[in-house]
Amino acid sequence: MSLRQAFQKTLSANDVGATDGHQGGILIPKSQKALLDFLPPLDPEQSNPDAWIECIDEDGEIHRFRYVYYNKKLHGLGTRNEYRITHMTGYLGRIGAKAGDVLEISRAAKDVHYSLRILPPSKAPNASPIQSNGPIKLKGWNRVH
Repeated sequence: MSLRQAFQKTLSANDVGATDGHQGGILIPKSQKALLDFLPPLDPEQSNPDAWIECIDEDGEIHRFRYVYYNKKLHGLGTRNEYRITHMTGYLGRIGAKAGDVLEISRAAKDVHYSLRILPPSKAPNASPIQSNGPIKLKGWNRVH
């Protein structure tokens, strides 16, 4: 039996494209070591290393997203030094994801693909709530199991 790991992120309005802003994908904080280890390894010696990850949603459809380490700052070529998962906006729009919903990505070591699902906040007890008034407070990823 292979242990399944899962991580959740409460989606922001910017994540789902509701702000009409341009975003370079969903941020993976460098402080989230377990999440970075869960995703494919990227070589920081390369400029902007990336890997395509394939995710199966609850309907069995396969989606390809780009996991990238924007690291031009480390190479003296820019200011960015961050991990992101890109090419998700279309998928999130097609399934009707909205701010406050929870993105969950999971995988067992034996799995070829990652599993992906969107949960309403009420179905994700570990999710961070989004507050509708006052200053925006960014919420990060949570390890589920």
